[in-house]
Amino acid sequence: MDERRRLPDAELEVMQALWSQTQYPVTTAELLPRLAEHRWQTATLLKLLSRLEDRGFVAREKAGRGNRYRPLVRREEYLAAESRSFLERLHGGSLPSLVASLMESRSLSKQEVAELEAILKGGGPHA
Repeated sequence: MDERRRLPDAELEVMQALWSQTQYPVTTAELLPRLAEHRWQTATLLKLLSRLEDRGFVAREKAGRGNRYRPLVRREEYLAAESRSFLERLHGGSLPSLVASLMESRSLSKQEVAELEAILKGGGPHA
């Protein structure tokens, strides 16, 4: 996934709501409760879903008088691309630079440091 496919915040929130579903395809009525804090109207959600469809993130299928949606991009795929992009843009691709800046700003708890150590030792985050 390249830089042009980065999502604006509102579209990313719609994708997060879509990725949180257990079965596909879904209706806007099934997505709106996941977006309740925004109090978006159905028309707003439809516009965002249309943009996501145009960008190749969402597939729309007709269901009677309405539409149903499913993601075309997996959450893990998007997060990996965004993480790589973030690391490259802000730290020149240097993971040690990122970790050092988090340590310097005291943004990492002792538990998070321990989890990072477990990941680096190959045990994974829940070792």
